[in-house]
Amino acid sequence: MSRSSPNHTLLLLLMLGLAFNQVDRLALGLLLQDIKHELLLSDTQLGLLSGIAFALFYSIMGIPIARWADRGDRVTIISLTAAIWSLAVALCGIATSFAQLLLIRIGVAIGEAGYMPPANSLIADSFGRDQRPRATAIFLLGAPVGAILGYFVAGWLNELVGWRMTFVLLGAPGLAFAILFRSVLRDPRSSARSASLPAGLSEPSHKPSILAAFTVLSRNRTFLHLLIGYSIMCFFSHGIGLWKSAFFIRSHGLSTGELGTWFALIYGVGGIAGTALGGELASRRAAGDEALQLRTMALVTLAFGALSALVYLAPDRYIAFGLLFVGVVGVNTAIAPLFATIQTLVPPHMRAMAIAIVYLFANLIGMGLGPLAAGMLSDLLTASLGSEALRYALLCLCPGYAWCAAHLWRASHTVLADITRQQHGTHGDAI
Repeated sequence: MSRSSPNHTLLLLLMLGLAFNQVDRLALGLLLQDIKHELLLSDTQLGLLSGIAFALFYSIMGIPIARWADRGDRVTIISLTAAIWSLAVALCGIATSFAQLLLIRIGVAIGEAGYMPPANSLIADSFGRDQRPRATAIFLLGAPVGAILGYFVAGWLNELVGWRMTFVLLGAPGLAFAILFRSVLRDPRSSARSASLPAGLSEPSHKPSILAAFTVLSRNRTFLHLLIGYSIMCFFSHGIGLWKSAFFIRSHGLSTGELGTWFALIYGVGGIAGTALGGELASRRAAGDEALQLRTMALVTLAFGALSALVYLAPDRYIAFGLLFVGVVGVNTAIAPLFATIQTLVPPHMRAMAIAIVYLFANLIGMGLGPLAAGMLSDLLTASLGSEALRYALLCLCPGYAWCAAHLWRASHTVLADITRQQHGTHGDAI
């Protein structure tokens, strides 16, 4: 794969795929209240449904799929798993009980687990170190695009056709994407068998086992700090984010259509602005200086925690929305440099596995326990606080972002030395 227009096509399609990969999770948060009333579920059950049950399978399946991605055709893997998750999202619309919806969400998790590891690996193989933050940022623009679909489209679809048909309509486009992706792209690794590739793209003769890969990565101090920091961030962001829609519906009296419009603007426009800004600044102002990138990420994460707390203390919905928008722009500047740094830290033949390991811990801890913790805390506070219990449950989670920021800051002290060691093969000796 050359480093010109084919790479632009790759990024565009990966961005589109990420939007479809994210949309159902965002829509689920918006639709929780209607699902709760129709299926007569508690907040704890909703936390299980959107949290640990999904995260457990998403995280565990990511490891063998990542190992496959480090060996096989990543375009085929992405196409196949996209078809699986899209079909499962559509099937959510036929669930008539908690158990049925739980099983279908597990199917969604298995499919979606196959996207991020091969996608990040493809980007890392197609772009150099200096361009990687910008390329990763373009890819991650799919998340705010998914926010527009997941909030605005799903919010108004729910008003018009109900939550069941909303899931059906959200799942269908992903099937078309799976076919398009397989038809248009070719894994650059396939060309390695018949032509020489730039350094970093050729396959090693020996592939490390999952245990060997984890052992090597665990010796990398920066990787460990980023793994821990991102996992902590996910615990609080998923715990707060999944319940944010229910909070505005309960405490501010918004409909799903109104809230979907506001969240599409906040997470869509704000996410696009922040993600693009973060990638551009990292590539232009801090190219090759991952230490500066990580210090900036730490400060941004700390500020985001403070802004998040103010959102739940704001007496007026418009003040809360304004604070949320500023926070979303800020925190999204940190995501692209973080993942670009991880890809630079690890050997080329372990890139998909490194991302899968990050997602294993981040999703088990974050997506798995965060929503459940918030739901349980909300149920616990309901007896004394009534309809405002969720507000204070989410407020209690906001200071946790400072813990994440501390690990990002510590990672900034070791990152350049660890990158140098990786480039000279020190961390890879064991494999």
